[in-house]
Amino acid sequence: MCGIVGYVGGQSALDVVVAGLKRLEYRGYDSAGVAVLADGGLAAAKKAGKLVNLEKELVDRPLAGGSVGIGHTRWATHGGPTDANAHPHLDNAGRVAVVHNGIIENFAALREELAERGHALLSETDTEVVAHLLAEEFSSVGDLAEAMRLVCRRLDGAFTLVAVHADQPDVVVGARRNSPLVVGVGEGEHFLASDVSAFIAHTRSAIELGQDQVVELSRDGVTVTDFEGAPADVRAFHVDWDASAAEKGGYDHFMLKEIAEQPKAVADTLLGRIDANGRLTLDEVRIPDAVLREADKVVIVACGTAFHAGLIAKYAIEHWTRIPCEVELASEFRYRDPILGQRTLVIAVSQSGETMDTLMALRHAREQGAKVLAICNTNGSTIPRESDAVLYTHAGPEVAVASTKAFLTQLVACYLLALYLGQVRGTKWGDEIHAVVRELARIGEEVERVLETMEPVRALARSLAHKDTILFLGRHVGYPVALEGALKLKELAYMHAEGFAAGELKHGPIALIEEDLPVVVVVPSPKGRSVLHDKIVSNIQEIRARGARTIVIAEEGDEAVVPFADHLVRVPATPTLLQPLVSTVPLQVFACELATARGNEVDQPRNLAKSVTVE
Repeated sequence: MCGIVGYVGGQSALDVVVAGLKRLEYRGYDSAGVAVLADGGLAAAKKAGKLVNLEKELVDRPLAGGSVGIGHTRWATHGGPTDANAHPHLDNAGRVAVVHNGIIENFAALREELAERGHALLSETDTEVVAHLLAEEFSSVGDLAEAMRLVCRRLDGAFTLVAVHADQPDVVVGARRNSPLVVGVGEGEHFLASDVSAFIAHTRSAIELGQDQVVELSRDGVTVTDFEGAPADVRAFHVDWDASAAEKGGYDHFMLKEIAEQPKAVADTLLGRIDANGRLTLDEVRIPDAVLREADKVVIVACGTAFHAGLIAKYAIEHWTRIPCEVELASEFRYRDPILGQRTLVIAVSQSGETMDTLMALRHAREQGAKVLAICNTNGSTIPRESDAVLYTHAGPEVAVASTKAFLTQLVACYLLALYLGQVRGTKWGDEIHAVVRELARIGEEVERVLETMEPVRALARSLAHKDTILFLGRHVGYPVALEGALKLKELAYMHAEGFAAGELKHGPIALIEEDLPVVVVVPSPKGRSVLHDKIVSNIQEIRARGARTIVIAEEGDEAVVPFADHLVRVPATPTLLQPLVSTVPLQVFACELATARGNEVDQPRNLAKSVTVE
């Protein structure tokens, strides 16, 4: 969950690394640190708290200049967010520096071994043992890459490691197991990072690193091996966005920028999906149509916001393909011994492509013989690489921790996949598929319309900033939207927020209703599901009769809700299954504005990081 940067080249390593860390701070902001090789030695600085604290430290205590360096921004796991636990970690001689993302599961035993051999470990982290082990191995073999291979063979767990050594000052070495690491390829310079955004200002050429690989960077080139030292195959790729896409662009928060980018993100996800023969195509479907036709069950695995996208996808998949579909929290999936087989299609949804729970669920599914299709926003990440097929969402970089445009594009991708399955299995005719795709193509404009009418929603959010609790209700596809709306408030406003299926009110949750309690209700279209619409209008009356303050999200032209809405938010009329693409947007704006009114950090909410790369 941490952010890592490494650099070797002709520029100031400190400048390159700190700039990279700024782009990676979304991955963790409990502490930050850097190490630079210069003048035959190693200089390091690290501070608890956000990156700005480190930058101040570097002004007060400048490091010697050098063209080789590493950096880290931390989301704390082993040990609290203190200066001592911040990365980089050094050996006792101060010749090796290491940064790390992940968890080393056998660190306690390794720490005891090191202590018995006279090493003094100064932090509470699992990472520090690696610095000491590297120092020992380097003293024997005299080569940092070989020392890294030897050390990695002793480590259990998930980790990305990047290290430098003062006695080999012209290289940076990295290692990867179950945790993200990508190489940036420049002219006379090379980069290592958890995410391409760290080096996108310098190069858009990148190399994927595979599982259990060690990479050595110098100004002259890149060498990749496996942990045994054998040459490893790698895949180069080109990043299709530039540095400006990862900047705020005049917005106060990245989240606001990313909310505003949703119309374009939706459009980009739809580009090129119909081939010259009028058939729907996806990105890299390496699963034969015959296999998809034989699938007897679909299982969606995801976490957090992606899980809510999966819940919505279930409605579309079952409706358009008539295949039973289950949606599972990836963190629980493999521990309940799920029933999987060769006729099961597993869909793994992850913005980053590195979500550890989802990756482990994917691997379990493949071990059971299931085919796996990934829906992902990050080219070259682990989950797409280990899947049988991938559908990219093309949302561009999403920096704010709370997901917005990634969620909408995941929904679009799920709809496309459901239609594709319908096409392959013959449950949807070509003209039916084209009609839905045309509706999806119109959604970008509809989202734009929603965004143009959000000032009353912002004002409402500011007026509710003092509240302790807000509830959310929905039916059909509106239920996952209610869950997503509640999650956004938890993430950003740090307040009690719960989403409920409106039909469950009388089975318990209605006991929570009290005078002036804000309740957001996502109302289905009166056209597509008129019975559900009538029922949720009754639900609104029930809670209003008990004193609730009703905030109703309903489509244009729905007059039945007007008498029972204390606050009415209009969204464009859309087909029932597609309504979440427009009804989610006001909830994103509402959460962002309410968090701002409460004085919270919108882009970097407490205790959270963008990519959850540890279990």
